[in-house]
Amino acid sequence: MPDIILMDMSMPELDGLAATREIRALNIVQPVIIALTANAFDSDRDACLAAGMDYFLQKPISKSVLLQTLAMLQVGRGEPEGLSG
Repeated sequence: MPDIILMDMSMPELDGLAATREIRALNIVQPVIIALTANAFDSDRDACLAAGMDYFLQKPISKSVLLQTLAMLQVGRGEPEGLSG
């Protein structure tokens, strides 16, 4: 299992919410799951976090925000600027 998953919310057979719930139900060392979505409503963010995702990033995602987020997760520091989770 990967350490970090960038979870697309609009996949064809299993959406990101359902996929996250299935991963969270597994008896494994749990990865960090980052939601990637164009839907930026509070209800979308709340649904992602309720499904077990750790962070929520809105598309389009700038390269700098993505790299900053991954770096923060790698070193285990607090949230980078512009990230909600």
